[in-house]
Amino acid sequence: MHPDPIISFELFGKEQGIYLYGLLISVGLLLCFAVLFFYAKRLKYDSAFIDFVFYMGIASIIVGFGSAALFQAFYNYLESGVFKFGGITFLGGLIGGVATFLILYMVFRKRYSTRLCEIVSYLPCCILIAHAFGRLGCLFAGCCHGEYLGQSPVSGGVKMDGTFGWGYYVPTQLYEALFLLVLFGVITFLVFKFDFKHGLSVYVTSYGLFRFIIEFFRDDDRGVFIGSISPSQFWSLLMIPLGIALIFFQNKMLAKRAEELKNALPVEDEV
Repeated sequence: MHPDPIISFELFGKEQGIYLYGLLISVGLLLCFAVLFFYAKRLKYDSAFIDFVFYMGIASIIVGFGSAALFQAFYNYLESGVFKFGGITFLGGLIGGVATFLILYMVFRKRYSTRLCEIVSYLPCCILIAHAFGRLGCLFAGCCHGEYLGQSPVSGGVKMDGTFGWGYYVPTQLYEALFLLVLFGVITFLVFKFDFKHGLSVYVTSYGLFRFIIEFFRDDDRGVFIGSISPSQFWSLLMIPLGIALIFFQNKMLAKRAEELKNALPVEDEV
Protein backbone atom coordinates (compact mmCIF):
# COMPACT_ATOMS: atom_id res chain seq x y z
CA MET A 1 0.00 0.00 0.00
CA HIS A 2 1.63 3.23 -1.12
CA PRO A 3 0.72 6.59 -2.69
CA ASP A 4 2.30 5.84 -6.08
CA PRO A 5 -0.07 6.23 -9.06
CA ILE A 6 -1.61 3.07 -10.51
CA ILE A 7 -1.53 4.62 -13.99
CA SER A 8 1.20 7.01 -15.13
CA PHE A 9 1.04 9.11 -18.28
CA GLU A 10 2.57 12.24 -19.74
CA LEU A 11 0.48 15.38 -20.30
CA PHE A 12 1.79 18.78 -21.47
CA GLY A 13 5.34 17.53 -21.05
CA LYS A 14 4.88 16.52 -17.41
CA GLU A 15 4.30 13.13 -15.85
CA GLN A 16 0.81 12.69 -14.45
CA GLY A 17 -0.81 9.85 -12.57
CA ILE A 18 -4.09 8.39 -11.35
CA TYR A 19 -3.94 7.56 -7.66
CA LEU A 20 -5.95 4.85 -5.93
CA TYR A 21 -6.82 7.29 -3.14
CA GLY A 22 -8.57 9.70 -5.48
CA LEU A 23 -9.99 6.89 -7.60
CA LEU A 24 -11.63 5.17 -4.62
CA ILE A 25 -13.05 8.44 -3.31
CA SER A 26 -14.56 9.06 -6.74
CA VAL A 27 -16.06 5.55 -6.80
CA GLY A 28 -17.46 6.14 -3.31
CA LEU A 29 -19.14 9.38 -4.37
CA LEU A 30 -20.67 7.72 -7.44
CA LEU A 31 -22.02 4.90 -5.27
CA CYS A 32 -23.34 7.49 -2.82
CA PHE A 33 -25.60 9.00 -5.48
CA ALA A 34 -26.46 5.57 -6.90
CA VAL A 35 -27.70 4.46 -3.48
CA LEU A 36 -29.63 7.70 -3.06
CA PHE A 37 -31.36 7.21 -6.41
CA PHE A 38 -32.08 3.50 -5.96
CA TYR A 39 -33.45 3.84 -2.42
CA ALA A 40 -35.59 6.84 -3.36
CA LYS A 41 -37.11 4.83 -6.22
CA ARG A 42 -37.75 1.89 -3.91
CA LEU A 43 -39.58 4.22 -1.52
CA LYS A 44 -41.56 5.62 -4.48
CA TYR A 45 -40.66 9.30 -4.23
CA ASP A 46 -41.55 11.42 -7.24
CA SER A 47 -38.83 12.52 -9.63
CA ALA A 48 -39.07 16.23 -8.73
CA PHE A 49 -38.37 15.50 -5.07
CA ILE A 50 -35.53 13.12 -5.94
CA ASP A 51 -33.96 15.87 -8.08
CA PHE A 52 -34.26 18.27 -5.16
CA VAL A 53 -32.50 15.82 -2.83
CA PHE A 54 -29.76 15.33 -5.44
CA TYR A 55 -29.12 19.07 -5.52
CA MET A 56 -28.98 19.15 -1.72
CA GLY A 57 -26.53 16.25 -1.81
CA ILE A 58 -24.25 17.94 -4.34
CA ALA A 59 -24.23 21.18 -2.36
CA SER A 60 -23.53 19.31 0.89
CA ILE A 61 -20.61 17.39 -0.66
CA ILE A 62 -19.00 20.53 -2.10
CA VAL A 63 -19.24 22.40 1.19
CA GLY A 64 -18.22 19.23 3.05
CA PHE A 65 -14.91 18.95 1.19
CA GLY A 66 -14.18 22.62 1.90
CA SER A 67 -15.05 22.12 5.56
CA ALA A 68 -12.84 19.01 5.73
CA ALA A 69 -9.86 21.00 4.43
CA LEU A 70 -10.63 23.93 6.75
CA PHE A 71 -10.84 21.72 9.84
CA GLN A 72 -7.52 20.07 8.97
CA ALA A 73 -5.89 23.47 8.45
CA PHE A 74 -7.13 24.48 11.93
CA TYR A 75 -5.67 21.30 13.44
CA ASN A 76 -2.38 22.08 11.67
CA TYR A 77 -2.47 25.50 13.29
CA LEU A 78 -3.02 24.02 16.77
CA GLU A 79 -0.04 21.73 16.26
CA SER A 80 2.46 23.97 14.49
CA GLY A 81 1.14 27.52 14.88
CA VAL A 82 0.84 27.82 11.10
CA PHE A 83 -2.57 27.85 9.43
CA LYS A 84 -1.93 25.89 6.26
CA PHE A 85 -4.07 23.73 4.02
CA GLY A 86 -2.93 20.17 3.49
CA GLY A 87 -5.06 17.08 3.81
CA ILE A 88 -8.68 16.64 4.86
CA THR A 89 -10.47 15.21 7.86
CA PHE A 90 -13.70 13.24 7.49
CA LEU A 91 -15.45 14.50 10.62
CA GLY A 92 -14.81 18.08 9.54
CA GLY A 93 -16.37 17.28 6.18
CA LEU A 94 -19.29 15.51 7.85
CA ILE A 95 -20.00 18.52 10.07
CA GLY A 96 -19.88 20.94 7.13
CA GLY A 97 -21.97 18.68 4.90
CA VAL A 98 -24.65 18.03 7.51
CA ALA A 99 -24.77 21.72 8.43
CA THR A 100 -25.36 22.57 4.75
CA PHE A 101 -28.11 19.97 4.54
CA LEU A 102 -29.80 21.38 7.66
CA ILE A 103 -29.60 24.95 6.37
CA LEU A 104 -31.25 23.91 3.11
CA TYR A 105 -33.80 21.97 5.14
CA MET A 106 -34.68 25.13 7.08
CA VAL A 107 -34.97 27.16 3.87
CA PHE A 108 -37.30 24.64 2.21
CA ARG A 109 -38.98 23.24 5.32
CA LYS A 110 -42.47 24.54 4.45
CA ARG A 111 -42.46 22.69 1.16
CA TYR A 112 -40.46 19.56 1.92
CA SER A 113 -40.19 19.28 5.72
CA THR A 114 -42.13 16.06 6.26
CA ARG A 115 -40.55 14.20 3.38
CA LEU A 116 -37.06 15.34 4.36
CA CYS A 117 -37.73 13.99 7.82
CA GLU A 118 -38.57 10.62 6.29
CA ILE A 119 -35.58 10.29 3.94
CA VAL A 120 -33.03 10.86 6.72
CA SER A 121 -33.75 7.23 7.60
CA TYR A 122 -31.71 6.04 4.63
CA LEU A 123 -29.49 9.04 3.82
CA PRO A 124 -26.81 7.68 6.19
CA CYS A 125 -26.48 4.70 3.82
CA CYS A 126 -25.32 7.12 1.12
CA ILE A 127 -22.70 8.58 3.47
CA LEU A 128 -21.60 5.16 4.70
CA ILE A 129 -20.88 3.70 1.26
CA ALA A 130 -18.88 6.78 0.22
CA HIS A 131 -16.98 6.84 3.51
CA ALA A 132 -16.15 3.12 3.31
CA PHE A 133 -14.51 3.53 -0.10
CA GLY A 134 -12.76 6.66 1.14
CA ARG A 135 -11.23 4.66 3.98
CA LEU A 136 -10.04 2.04 1.48
CA GLY A 137 -8.40 4.93 -0.35
CA CYS A 138 -6.65 5.84 2.92
CA LEU A 139 -5.38 2.26 3.15
CA PHE A 140 -3.71 2.52 -0.26
CA ALA A 141 -2.39 6.02 0.46
CA GLY A 142 -0.82 4.94 3.76
CA CYS A 143 -2.63 7.53 5.90
CA CYS A 144 -4.94 7.12 8.92
CA HIS A 145 -3.10 3.93 9.89
CA GLY A 146 -2.74 2.17 13.20
CA GLU A 147 0.23 1.18 15.33
CA TYR A 148 3.59 0.62 13.65
CA LEU A 149 4.47 -3.09 13.93
CA GLY A 150 7.97 -3.11 12.47
CA GLN A 151 9.71 -4.20 9.29
CA SER A 152 9.00 -7.93 9.52
CA PRO A 153 5.71 -9.49 8.38
CA VAL A 154 3.30 -9.86 11.28
CA SER A 155 -0.17 -11.35 11.59
CA GLY A 156 -2.83 -8.67 11.19
CA GLY A 157 -0.38 -6.12 9.79
CA VAL A 158 -0.38 -4.52 6.34
CA LYS A 159 2.76 -3.17 4.69
CA MET A 160 2.45 0.47 3.71
CA ASP A 161 4.38 3.72 3.51
CA GLY A 162 3.08 5.36 6.69
CA THR A 163 4.21 8.06 9.11
CA PHE A 164 7.23 6.01 10.19
CA GLY A 165 8.24 4.96 6.68
CA TRP A 166 7.82 1.61 4.99
CA GLY A 167 6.77 -1.14 7.35
CA TYR A 168 3.87 -3.10 8.75
CA TYR A 169 1.02 -1.21 10.43
CA VAL A 170 -2.29 -2.09 12.05
CA PRO A 171 -4.79 -1.45 9.19
CA THR A 172 -7.29 0.69 11.11
CA GLN A 173 -8.49 2.04 7.75
CA LEU A 174 -9.56 -1.47 6.74
CA TYR A 175 -11.29 -2.09 10.08
CA GLU A 176 -13.21 1.16 9.74
CA ALA A 177 -14.20 0.39 6.14
CA LEU A 178 -15.55 -3.01 7.24
CA PHE A 179 -17.47 -1.41 10.11
CA LEU A 180 -19.00 1.15 7.74
CA LEU A 181 -20.08 -1.54 5.28
CA VAL A 182 -21.66 -3.61 8.08
CA LEU A 183 -23.48 -0.53 9.38
CA PHE A 184 -24.62 0.19 5.82
CA GLY A 185 -26.16 -3.28 5.65
CA VAL A 186 -27.78 -3.02 9.09
CA ILE A 187 -29.47 0.33 8.42
CA THR A 188 -30.59 -0.79 4.96
CA PHE A 189 -32.13 -3.94 6.46
CA LEU A 190 -33.93 -1.99 9.20
CA VAL A 191 -35.28 0.63 6.80
CA PHE A 192 -36.67 -1.75 4.18
CA LYS A 193 -37.62 -4.67 6.39
CA PHE A 194 -39.17 -2.82 9.34
CA ASP A 195 -39.77 0.69 7.94
CA PHE A 196 -37.29 1.96 10.51
CA LYS A 197 -37.33 5.76 10.83
CA HIS A 198 -34.19 6.42 12.89
CA GLY A 199 -31.37 5.44 10.56
CA LEU A 200 -29.66 8.79 11.06
CA SER A 201 -29.70 8.40 14.84
CA VAL A 202 -28.22 4.90 14.59
CA TYR A 203 -25.51 6.16 12.24
CA VAL A 204 -24.50 9.20 14.28
CA THR A 205 -24.47 7.36 17.61
CA SER A 206 -22.78 4.15 16.48
CA TYR A 207 -20.15 5.85 14.33
CA GLY A 208 -19.36 8.33 17.09
CA LEU A 209 -18.77 5.45 19.51
CA PHE A 210 -16.76 3.42 17.01
CA ARG A 211 -14.61 6.35 15.94
CA PHE A 212 -13.84 7.28 19.55
CA ILE A 213 -12.62 3.72 20.21
CA ILE A 214 -10.69 3.18 16.96
CA GLU A 215 -8.76 6.41 17.56
CA PHE A 216 -6.94 4.70 20.45
CA PHE A 217 -5.44 2.29 17.91
CA ARG A 218 -4.42 5.03 15.47
CA ASP A 219 -0.71 5.84 15.44
CA ASP A 220 -0.41 8.43 12.71
CA ASP A 221 -0.07 12.15 13.44
CA ARG A 222 -3.58 13.32 14.45
CA GLY A 223 -2.79 16.17 16.82
CA VAL A 224 -4.13 16.75 20.33
CA PHE A 225 -7.22 18.83 21.00
CA ILE A 226 -8.01 18.69 24.72
CA GLY A 227 -5.69 16.85 27.12
CA SER A 228 -4.89 13.52 25.48
CA ILE A 229 -8.07 13.57 23.36
CA SER A 230 -7.59 13.82 19.61
CA PRO A 231 -9.77 16.18 17.56
CA SER A 232 -11.71 13.24 16.13
CA GLN A 233 -12.38 11.85 19.59
CA PHE A 234 -13.69 15.23 20.73
CA TRP A 235 -16.22 15.40 17.90
CA SER A 236 -17.06 11.71 18.32
CA LEU A 237 -18.04 12.31 21.94
CA LEU A 238 -20.41 15.05 20.80
CA MET A 239 -21.96 12.78 18.17
CA ILE A 240 -23.23 10.24 20.72
CA PRO A 241 -25.67 12.54 22.61
CA LEU A 242 -26.54 14.26 19.32
CA GLY A 243 -27.64 10.94 17.84
CA ILE A 244 -29.87 10.30 20.84
CA ALA A 245 -31.37 13.80 20.63
CA LEU A 246 -32.18 13.22 16.96
CA ILE A 247 -34.59 10.45 17.95
CA PHE A 248 -36.79 12.87 19.86
CA PHE A 249 -36.60 15.54 17.16
CA GLN A 250 -37.56 13.11 14.40
CA ASN A 251 -40.36 11.62 16.51
CA LYS A 252 -41.78 15.12 16.86
CA MET A 253 -41.63 15.69 13.11
CA LEU A 254 -43.19 12.30 12.34
CA ALA A 255 -45.98 12.96 14.84
CA LYS A 256 -46.65 16.25 13.08
CA ARG A 257 -46.87 14.40 9.76
CA ALA A 258 -49.30 11.86 11.22
CA GLU A 259 -51.48 14.64 12.62
CA GLU A 260 -51.60 16.33 9.22
CA LEU A 261 -52.74 13.12 7.57
CA LYS A 262 -55.26 12.42 10.33
CA ASN A 263 -56.91 15.82 9.95
CA ALA A 264 -56.79 15.56 6.16
CA LEU A 265 -55.00 18.87 5.88
CA PRO A 266 -53.54 19.87 2.48
CA VAL A 267 -50.00 18.54 2.15
CA GLU A 268 -47.78 21.48 1.27
CA ASP A 269 -44.94 19.41 -0.08
CA GLU A 270 -46.83 17.82 -2.95
CA VAL A 271 -45.09 18.49 -6.24
